[in-house]
Amino acid sequence: MSKRTDFLKDKRVLLLIALLLISVISISVVGIEQGLDLKGGSSIQLQLEEPVNESTMNIVTSVLDKRLNIYGVQDVKVRPSGNQIVIVEMAGKSPEEVEKLIGNPGKFEAKIDNKTVLTGNEVASVKSTEVNSEGSWSVPFELTPDGAKSFAESAKNKGGHEVVMYLDGKEIDKDHPKLSQELASGEPVTEIEVTGGAADQESGKVEANEVYTVLKTGSLPVKLKVIGSNTVSPELGQQFTEGALIAALCAILGISLVIFLRYRRAILAIPILITTFSEIIIILGVASIIHWNIDLAAIAGLIASVGTGVDDQIIITDEVLNHDTETTRHRRTRTQMNVKNALFIIFASAGTLIAAMLPLAYVGFARGSSGIGTIAGFAFTTVIGVLVGVFITRPVYAKFIELFIS
Repeated sequence: MSKRTDFLKDKRVLLLIALLLISVISISVVGIEQGLDLKGGSSIQLQLEEPVNESTMNIVTSVLDKRLNIYGVQDVKVRPSGNQIVIVEMAGKSPEEVEKLIGNPGKFEAKIDNKTVLTGNEVASVKSTEVNSEGSWSVPFELTPDGAKSFAESAKNKGGHEVVMYLDGKEIDKDHPKLSQELASGEPVTEIEVTGGAADQESGKVEANEVYTVLKTGSLPVKLKVIGSNTVSPELGQQFTEGALIAALCAILGISLVIFLRYRRAILAIPILITTFSEIIIILGVASIIHWNIDLAAIAGLIASVGTGVDDQIIITDEVLNHDTETTRHRRTRTQMNVKNALFIIFASAGTLIAAMLPLAYVGFARGSSGIGTIAGFAFTTVIGVLVGVFITRPVYAKFIELFIS
């Protein structure tokens, strides 16, 4: 069996080829999500009316995140900063598009004879909105058992009375619907709907979606207000992208020059470059599959992991070349030992690097909105790159050295 066949049949090489194919397919089909600083977008700072504990802050960020996801806002990050500030980062959106939605508590109430008979807290599930061509709309929903019982008791014998619906203290529709006799019988009914009317179909969709979102996600436990916003224009994001690509290209050219000056042998330089490009493709493939936003911090982590990978391959190569003085009979055995020694050094170095990155990743994820969030992108991408290297690409390169340099 030839060395080439032996190499291609190695399970680590087959795994690398499979991951490359999966990554290329995912990048081609799913694409790579760009972060705020590459795609452009907005960062909005929200202030709660008073400091809150961790539990309440979690509710606030969860409700805001659900609202934005329901509205189809892509690449959104909602994170707390301290106990009174929430930062919302959105790629590809302007602050005005979501400021109204995230700046309101989202409190729904229905009143009959100026008495509250139903609130959003009593909603169990919400169905799809219905809007006709004239602008009339409805939002069907189901009540919880306790909510249905409470509503039945409050609405008993009030058939024909106007039902005034409020969203954050403002009437949803001036043309108040009237309570049907069926709902005024005193018997609990779980299926109800909110109705309204608008000037046209598009306005009706906006109103219906606003009610739907509040009923679906619940109300915020505290009031909040927008205290600031920053916008990254798509043009500036494009400049960032071009700058990042130029930096990556310069890094690859620099690596190629160092490798050439170091070895001046194509059989060593070319595999190192191929391995480097393989790592980049797999890291981007992982980002595509898990929908990880690639921003400037992530690109910096990608370059750092690539640099670490090249260092590791140089360690493997030097370990073999510097000890390659045995006779042909013992050379391959000696090469295998040298490769194992090099891999031991690489794994130890990788463990140290990951240990250093994990605290940064934790701090970034836990307190991203306070300005440390970019660290998370750098740390996470670096860790992914190191893991791909030590478990996939480094062993494949070591196998190549073992077979073709021994």
